[in-house]
Amino acid sequence: MSSPSTTGIQLKTRRPVVGEIVELISSMRFAIALLAMIAIAAIIGTVMKQGEPSANYINQFGPFWYEIFRKIGLYNVYSTWWFLLLMTALVTSTTLCIVRNGPKMLKDMRSWRENVREQSLLNFHHKMQWRSPLPRAALAQQSAARLKDAGYQVKFVEKEHGTLVAAKQGAANKFGYIFAHSAIVIICLGAVMDSDVPIRLQEWFLGKTPFTGSGLISQVPPQHRLSTGNPTFRGNTMIPEGQNSSTAILARPDGVLIQELPFTINLKKFTIDFYSTGMPKLFASDVEVRDNQTGETVKGTIEVNHPLIFNGVAIYQSSFEDGGSKLKLSGFPMSGGDAKPFEIAGEVGGTTPLNDAYTVEWTGFRPFNVENVGPTDDPRAVAKGKSLEEELAQSLDKHTGSAGKNASNKNLKNVGPSVSYKLRDKTGQAREYQNYMQPVTVDGATVFLAGVRANPSDNFSYLRIPADDGHSVKEWMRLRAALHDPALRSAAAQRYAERATPNSATGDALRAQLQASADKSLGIFAGSDKSGGFMAISQFLEKIPPGEQEKAADVFMKILNGSLWDLWQVARVKEGLAPVSEDENHARFLQLATNALSDAFFYGGPVYLQLDDFTEIKASVFQVTRSPGKNVVYLGCLFLVLGVFAMFYIRERRLWIWIKDDAAGAEALMAMSTQRKTLDFEREFEILKEKLPQSAA
Repeated sequence: MSSPSTTGIQLKTRRPVVGEIVELISSMRFAIALLAMIAIAAIIGTVMKQGEPSANYINQFGPFWYEIFRKIGLYNVYSTWWFLLLMTALVTSTTLCIVRNGPKMLKDMRSWRENVREQSLLNFHHKMQWRSPLPRAALAQQSAARLKDAGYQVKFVEKEHGTLVAAKQGAANKFGYIFAHSAIVIICLGAVMDSDVPIRLQEWFLGKTPFTGSGLISQVPPQHRLSTGNPTFRGNTMIPEGQNSSTAILARPDGVLIQELPFTINLKKFTIDFYSTGMPKLFASDVEVRDNQTGETVKGTIEVNHPLIFNGVAIYQSSFEDGGSKLKLSGFPMSGGDAKPFEIAGEVGGTTPLNDAYTVEWTGFRPFNVENVGPTDDPRAVAKGKSLEEELAQSLDKHTGSAGKNASNKNLKNVGPSVSYKLRDKTGQAREYQNYMQPVTVDGATVFLAGVRANPSDNFSYLRIPADDGHSVKEWMRLRAALHDPALRSAAAQRYAERATPNSATGDALRAQLQASADKSLGIFAGSDKSGGFMAISQFLEKIPPGEQEKAADVFMKILNGSLWDLWQVARVKEGLAPVSEDENHARFLQLATNALSDAFFYGGPVYLQLDDFTEIKASVFQVTRSPGKNVVYLGCLFLVLGVFAMFYIRERRLWIWIKDDAAGAEALMAMSTQRKTLDFEREFEILKEKLPQSAA
């Protein structure tokens, strides 16, 4: 019997150390240890995201552990020197195992093991003896025929004083070992062919270096570009509608490499469809691909999981982006007493100077947004037992939180286009903003949502600016500017005092006192550039004895609400507009406007940019790959399947029948063996025990 050896190749050499090393590398224990280490490395590479920007790892692990993990190579496990060394050792060990055991197995498959002796057969566990009246030759022929009917291959061997019938079945089981081990080698070689090892070799020996700057791709120097002869690559290229590209971007740990493509991709049209939840349902690209040398042109549609393969390079639909949509906006100052809007234009992906202090970086545009705008709790509900500061903080959270509160409420609605941008100052600090073009109904109020966040990892908090009768932000902006104009505040305080006090001798003194209180209330609410709104009111009320705070707060808010109404009217009169009517809708608007004026101190932006018009330009992101090792890996997978099938489903059985002459005819001794004793083998042995001794009909 032959079985795979677990020890390695033992060389006959004068240098024992060399022989011991070869024996170790080609041993099964060494291969198992390698597989365990590779499995651990694969787990690390699966759990930890690979190829992320360095800033992401620093934020996640901190500077200390970031540097340690970087030196170990955990951010690019599959391309580190030690992982490649493990794979090389595995291929070498597996190859030596095949070289050591393969020829012996092939020889054993062809062998009939005819040198077996009668005494050896008596030592088998599965054996049987019987006598037959048939002569020795006839019994041998009869036994051979019955074994052939059972699926065995048979051979006669004439021995001294007897005949040996040797039979075997399932010898192809040995191919399982050979195929399975060959599959490991083939798959590893295919994986190396499709890895970034060829690119690393170009970096080490051809002077290729990642590009870390900015600018046009056509202006990137040659040392950062890979030729069309690069045997393997996987990169991305973004192409706006109506434009083309003949290069791809290959991300590297410390920059990018530019991969020259042997063809040019022209995006004719990009189509996208959405589910009701706003998730993409289908996106496809109609492209025209032209060979740069022959001029051959192929047209096709690329969808997810339906790539276009051209000259051995596969073009996959990866994702989609904005391709540089044209935007027209109105800018409203968010500080000082100026409410006059100005026009500003931009292009997604570009920058626009705002003034001497700020630059607008246009980061994104979405033609529609599906949000959950279902009802939320009453934002003005005051919980008993809470301090005034807690109530104001709760109110502030309600008004500057998510655009669509209560994720459990599936009241989804398309709220229209939105634009996102960053305002960057001279020091390089930036805040990101996201503004919706159309007003949205939230909690029963029609408001414009203006999102802001300081860090990319944070969620947007939204300022809710109430929409006026003309469905615009102009009235709120007019009120905001008036609040920061001391002259208009004084005029509003005087108007409020005259409206709230009777015309009498005693009323003059009360009117003057009320006017002063109203002017002071507006001034406190207007605050400064850093503090104002309800927070400033809370700080003012803290100076009042605790027992009188509640009463003072009630009086203060009544005066503030009344004077803000008059401030709105004064601001309109100044611009030659008629006063608004006193009705429920305008009272509701003023309440929402007051909340937004308070929340505006946390907005942090010098301007509010309102999207007026746009020309959408869509772009498709393609993944372009050349994978020469793909077919090699497929071949390895085929070998693996055949090997596993052969090892588990093909059972090798050997059977010998020793026949010798007897006075009454012939005497037979049958023995049977297998590598794996199973119930099927026991059943087959019992069937043969009954079938072989039977006399011929």
